[in-house]
Amino acid sequence: MSKTTIRLPEELKARVAAAAKRSGTTTHGFILEAIAEKTRQAELRADFDAVAEERYARIVSSGETIPWQEMREYLEKRSAGESAKRPLPRKLAR
Repeated sequence: MSKTTIRLPEELKARVAAAAKRSGTTTHGFILEAIAEKTRQAELRADFDAVAEERYARIVSSGETIPWQEMREYLEKRSAGESAKRPLPRKLAR
């Protein structure tokens, strides 16, 4: 494990200490958990963005997509336990 120094404004330091105490952990543990959580959020966002970019590239290259209203109706029926015919992709209107 390596060492890193973090300089916190006094007001934030006091808030972190109070939050750590309420959480039943140390200030150090609270800060580590916060950094890990923020890092995980950034990683998830990067993964989400990569998937979205890949899917958009596929739509652009094929020119096909499913209109949102059709997909929404399909998903609503499925989530309600009804059978529904899966909508088919078609060329984008230009």
